Amino acid sequence: MRSPKKSKRNYYLEDIPLNSAITEFDEALKNYPSIVTKTEIIKIANAINRVTAKPVFAKLSSPHYDSAAMDGVAVSSCNTNGATDTKPKFLQNNIDFAWVNTGDEVPKHFDSVIMIENIKEVENGIEIRAPVPPYHDVRPIGEDIVESQMILPAGHKLRVYDLGACAGCGINEIEVMKFPKIAIIPTGTELIAPTDRAKAGQILEYNSLMLSAQISDWGGIGVTLPVVPDNPEQLQSSIKKATTNYDLVIVNAGSSAGAKDYTMQAIDSLGTVIVHGVAIKPGHPVILGIVNKKPVIGLPGYPVSTIMTSELFVKPIIEKALRVPSLSSHKVKATLTRKLVSQFGSDEFVRLRLARIRGELAATAIQRGAGVIMSLVEADGITKIPKLSEGIDAGTEIEVKLIKHIDEINNTLVMVGSHDLTIDILSNLLKQQTLKSKIASSNIGSIAGLIALSKGEAHIAGCHLLEPDTGDYNLDYVKKYLPKMPVSIITLVHREQGLMTGPKNPLNINSITDLTKESVRYVNRQRGSGTRLLLDYELSKNRIESEKINGYRKEEYTHLAVASAVKSGAANVGLGIKSAAITMGLNFIPVMKERFDLIIPNDQIDSQPIKTMLEIIKSKQFKTEVSLLGGYDTKSSGKLVCELSENITKND
Repeated sequence: MRSPKKSKRNYYLEDIPLNSAITEFDEALKNYPSIVTKTEIIKIANAINRVTAKPVFAKLSSPHYDSAAMDGVAVSSCNTNGATDTKPKFLQNNIDFAWVNTGDEVPKHFDSVIMIENIKEVENGIEIRAPVPPYHDVRPIGEDIVESQMILPAGHKLRVYDLGACAGCGINEIEVMKFPKIAIIPTGTELIAPTDRAKAGQILEYNSLMLSAQISDWGGIGVTLPVVPDNPEQLQSSIKKATTNYDLVIVNAGSSAGAKDYTMQAIDSLGTVIVHGVAIKPGHPVILGIVNKKPVIGLPGYPVSTIMTSELFVKPIIEKALRVPSLSSHKVKATLTRKLVSQFGSDEFVRLRLARIRGELAATAIQRGAGVIMSLVEADGITKIPKLSEGIDAGTEIEVKLIKHIDEINNTLVMVGSHDLTIDILSNLLKQQTLKSKIASSNIGSIAGLIALSKGEAHIAGCHLLEPDTGDYNLDYVKKYLPKMPVSIITLVHREQGLMTGPKNPLNINSITDLTKESVRYVNRQRGSGTRLLLDYELSKNRIESEKINGYRKEEYTHLAVASAVKSGAANVGLGIKSAAITMGLNFIPVMKERFDLIIPNDQIDSQPIKTMLEIIKSKQFKTEVSLLGGYDTKSSGKLVCELSENITKND
């Protein structure tokens, strides 16, 4: 055996601490492109476990029409008033109702569904024994996903339910990161392919099978090259050739100090050995090197050592190339923020959002409908409510099985309150810049957002609450709902609110007063939202009673959902932001320009994710991307409006 080539320092079987070894290798790889991953467009059916290269936006709402949630009959809710057990109401065939099955379109002249178990068929019609409210057992357009909504950010590893969400909103192709290609070189004259007829002295080579499976699970392609016998020249030739065709090279076995261990010598003769020997057990004789500007890793041959060291040193390189953190399936304890009610007698698995708020892990249930696939896409973890329980009280510590990485959860910013399209841009830029941080937004309305903030359920609240007496925004409401919480009010954007109608404005709607026209079918925002308060303000100013507006009681939770309802014909006018109208190709009649603010508790504002977020809001990239949406003014984005402490206002 020839003596190994000596370098300036002794790399031969040292005992370097694990963290030091990782740091030294990372520093060395900074000088080289390591793995340069390109992108490709593939069919969604082939995209499981792939990583998104760009944000993914819905092409179609889901459902894309008002659909029946139950088998039964579609009716007009107003025609069911007065029905009781003692005085059933008769509905006539072909006039007062239409038979529907689950998933059928609800005819536009009906607005509710009565399930088949609650009706009685009689001659020429049916009898009902209870009234139903508007939109009862109806899945409205966009209940799950709204057209143009961001479904997934860049750098997201696609899971089964992600594919379903994409397919469910009309996406059949997706741009993903290409697989890093990794060569696996098994070494050893005694190695043979797995067989049940091995002779003494022959070793079944199955490490490459495990390595290839690991690499595939992490998002790469592992290619096993022919076994190299115990010959230093042949090993050098194999490594040299592999570094020209692959992104990373693994040499398995021959990494120690035995008479036939040539891996360190081969790597050192072709390039640079960074580390040889790490203080871990098993896996001590691992080799970390660079050849032809590519990482080359020598793994020990014992199977447990192979898998352990691959997890420690190969996996991080793949994840860094794909710009995605690894998944974790371990369990954690978290505190439930809101009461969970469950049906007695059934185990229920509830999807949860998780976030670290003031040092404690907080868990909040996501929408629990069986047809809402986005609840799985957005979930950070899952908890089980046992079948002999009727629920779990708020404040209870629960066990959560993670389906996302704990580092991502710890760096999640929970933003509640009003909806705005720019939050998707902000979230994506934050994820791109930090890899781990993200924004989990919940569109519950401005007032509900302030209440959630007061309960410690969120980091940030988005608000655009008009103060009718002053014409200002948010200040009085923040004082009312957060009287003892010192906060900073920071402008996200100014934006235009207006009436959205079909293209060319077929009903000739020009102002709020036109909403009382007999032909108008309006779609509203939910109570407590800033847009709903704006409408009510305009109605009061024009002395219009809400009862005179057909559809005032039909509520949606986002501007895109309102725009989608107008686009589909389920309604023909709604109040919302201009960017939503532009996105859906609708006509827009301006009503008011408003300020959309972020309310941030002062004890949270210096956390690194929030500081990074505020820097992004002020950045040219954010403002450029927002301007492309239309209907926004970013001149004051990131500006401190005021700081509130014990009801004392400090203006910037």
